[in-house]
Amino acid sequence: MTDAKKRTGSERKGPEPKAPDQKAAARKAPERKASGRKGAEAKVPEPKVVEQKAVEPKAVEQKPVEQKTAERKPPEPKAPERKAAAEPAVRPAEGPPEPRVPARLKEMYRKEAIPRLRERFRYRNVMEVPRLEKVVVNVRVGDATTDARFLDKAVEELTLIAGQRPVIPRAKKSIAAFKLRKGIPIAAKVTLRGDRMYEFVDKLFNATFPRIKDFKGISERQFDGRGNLNIGVREQLIFPEIDYDKVEKVRGMDITLVTTARTDEEARELLRLLGLPLREAGTGDREQAARPTQKTEET
Repeated sequence: MTDAKKRTGSERKGPEPKAPDQKAAARKAPERKASGRKGAEAKVPEPKVVEQKAVEPKAVEQKPVEQKTAERKPPEPKAPERKAAAEPAVRPAEGPPEPRVPARLKEMYRKEAIPRLRERFRYRNVMEVPRLEKVVVNVRVGDATTDARFLDKAVEELTLIAGQRPVIPRAKKSIAAFKLRKGIPIAAKVTLRGDRMYEFVDKLFNATFPRIKDFKGISERQFDGRGNLNIGVREQLIFPEIDYDKVEKVRGMDITLVTTARTDEEARELLRLLGLPLREAGTGDREQAARPTQKTEET
């Protein structure tokens, strides 16, 4: 009994089941599926495990690093060269500029007039000696109220005489008797100074006055009492610059010589030394009194 019980007990217990091998189960699983389909047991060939040999890394050839040279900038475009003007074959001799020649009357005033004036009037300083300050030439153009062409002609003639462009004064107020309106140009005026003034006075004393018919000199009464001389000219034809054939109308003009003299005596002596032809006081009055008066016969 005991033996039989031991046997039965041992049979019952049996060996302990082992844990199924997972790899083997995985291999048998495809065998079962294949046997069920074909009806016969067929062994599936195990996949061959290809042993991969370790590939040794090839030595990479290191190429020498090329050093980048500094990039050269393209040359900047040059500006086109200007061709120099063709020089003359023979250059004129370059010398110092010619000095400006002063007016003849100005040199006469410095060398002759100043010493004589200082000797006569006893001036202590050279700056006290009277001198010419300016010359004003005025031409009245009454016809300009009706036709401006006469004014243009007067301006052209005065420019030739004085050597300077004149200004055009305008009427300051309206006058109905003269048909004059305010702002209308009625004259031409020019003011001369410096060398141009001395040149004009030299021409006036030595070339213009001798061309006046029956000219006997400038009267002393033409001084204004403050050392200035006023001269009235009846026609512009006495000036050598005016062409007689181109004159449309004869016009007179007023010429004023302004000096720095305090009295008429000083101004008279100054202008006399510069060449002004003066007439003795009273000469013109005696000649006018000697002329017979013309009486008109009553009819």
